[in-house]
Amino acid sequence: MRITGVETFLVPPRWLFCRVQTDEGVVGWGEPVVEGRAEVVRAAVHVLAEYLIGRDPLRVEDHWQVMSKGGFYRGGPVLSSALAGLDQALWDIAGKVHDAPVHVLLGGPVRSRVRMYAWVGGDEPAELADGIAARVEAGFTAVKMNAAGRTSPLPTAAEVAGIVDRVALARELLGPHRDVAVDFHGRFTAAGARRVLPLIAPFHPLFAEEPVLPDRPHVLSEVVGASGVPIATGERLYSRWDFRPVLEAGVAVVQPDLSHAGGISETRRIAALAEVWDAQLAPHCPLGPLALAASLQVAFATPNFLIQEHSIGIHYDQGDDLLGYVLDPEVFRFTDGHAARPTGPGLGVEIDEAAVRRADQRGHAWRNPVWRHEDGAFAEW
Repeated sequence: MRITGVETFLVPPRWLFCRVQTDEGVVGWGEPVVEGRAEVVRAAVHVLAEYLIGRDPLRVEDHWQVMSKGGFYRGGPVLSSALAGLDQALWDIAGKVHDAPVHVLLGGPVRSRVRMYAWVGGDEPAELADGIAARVEAGFTAVKMNAAGRTSPLPTAAEVAGIVDRVALARELLGPHRDVAVDFHGRFTAAGARRVLPLIAPFHPLFAEEPVLPDRPHVLSEVVGASGVPIATGERLYSRWDFRPVLEAGVAVVQPDLSHAGGISETRRIAALAEVWDAQLAPHCPLGPLALAASLQVAFATPNFLIQEHSIGIHYDQGDDLLGYVLDPEVFRFTDGHAARPTGPGLGVEIDEAAVRRADQRGHAWRNPVWRHEDGAFAEW
């Protein structure tokens, strides 16, 4: 069997899919994207595809090694994301050839179901009550919220009070038997994080995500030590080498994105590295159906897995939903806040190719908002 072609599809609201064709008719799908830079990643996919054409798709690891290391300049979000989507597609082909889900090829399931969490916004406090009520009614036992909207790097007394009030409201609505994770989006300095984290600790968040930007692991240990709140990070880290310093700093949860951090192959290695530091895996995934399917395959085969994010109904993606691109949305039906073990071959999801091709004709040019502080200076979104 040989790879005969690679296609990419710019799919609204903000995703990029790739399709890998073989001469035996087996097709693999993946999701290589950097949100807000999808067109750039698209170009990178086609550069990497030059190497794949004519080669055996089942040599997944060898292809990963060459695509990640074959260029003198390596890594970074664009190349790692292009590699990630192609890696997902090659694993999808391997599963289809062997008539087995990817998690079986990875060693078999280590759990019977996967706990999911759902987004409830939080940039505006008025969103929270309705968002949490809807997610609880849908059966979820965990939600994630933004700690705040635009925030000063050293938060003011009013900003701190607003954050604490949001988390307190979430805990009140969820009760003691459900979880809330709090996302800071790197909006604080280390000093700002040290100020806020002890104040939300009494509400027992599942974790605090990205209290500081991920490019400064040298300050992360003091943030970790500021409270008993577990610290999570990783959606903007792209390799096991990126994750080592944050693990050494003491983070409790790593969050590689299956569409950014080298795909299934590298995320598995990141999870194993995290296990050495007693940290758990919670893959980042506010993306489309292929990223979610790949994440679930890893989740079922990873011992130190914690919880899985998904984007169904997320506030970023109004108007286009990931379920519209799959032939059988039942694969993403969650019961009591958990995903069942996928049994279909490969990634376990059948893509509606006609819907994807129609969507690509519309395309998109999604960009994240640019925020500014009251004095006009750039603010972290």
